[in-house]
Amino acid sequence: MSAASKPVQPGFAYQQVAGEIEAQILRGDLKPGDQLPGEEQMAVSFGVTRSTLREGLRQLESDGLVHRPSPRRMEVTVPQADQLTTRAGRAMALMKVTFRELTQVTMVTEPLAARLAAQHGTEDEITALQTLHGALVAAEGNATRTIQIDEEFHTLIAEIGRNRVLGLAREPIALLLFRGFEQIAPFAPNFYKRQIEAHSNVIAAMRDRDEDRAEKWARKHIEDFWRGAQIAGLEDKIALNPGALS
Repeated sequence: MSAASKPVQPGFAYQQVAGEIEAQILRGDLKPGDQLPGEEQMAVSFGVTRSTLREGLRQLESDGLVHRPSPRRMEVTVPQADQLTTRAGRAMALMKVTFRELTQVTMVTEPLAARLAAQHGTEDEITALQTLHGALVAAEGNATRTIQIDEEFHTLIAEIGRNRVLGLAREPIALLLFRGFEQIAPFAPNFYKRQIEAHSNVIAAMRDRDEDRAEKWARKHIEDFWRGAQIAGLEDKIALNPGALS
């Protein structure tokens, strides 16, 4: 492993340093666990100052592509799912995506996640979903707590489905969409009970290994959300302020 490169061109040099190392990681020239050379060696290799190199490395750390297991050692790593989700969610928020756009995609991803979960879910995993469902029932009427539990429920459904691509793709979309519940609840007070009903039926379908029924109820759940968004007049409203994501 070298992380060697031709000298970077004038401009935002630290971004070019970060971009070159990122390209090596994506190509597989640098693999998770590989140690990067010392800062002095890399600075000479890239033809930049050590302060510029450090700024590039900080960007890579922020992106989750490298980390420091000790102060003098830096290694390549795999970004955590929550880091990827936050970046994607911020990008969508900054693009001012609407409830309509999010719903159109979620209408596909959540039913698919439920179908896969019905295929793969273990008894312990279904029990964990049932525990979350009990907490959802207890939170009826509390929008903030309901949103939190709903996010956990849908994330767990996706994890149970054993498809990492789907998990990464759906998470930022679902988080932006489901946090709109707080805006919908005042206009659709029965939405709490309909959400509880949908979750209950998804779990029951999983216990029966009924993929079609799990998919159907997940779709009904998102259709209900869309109806709530329409009642609240949110269809083409921006889903979330960019600063609200953390």
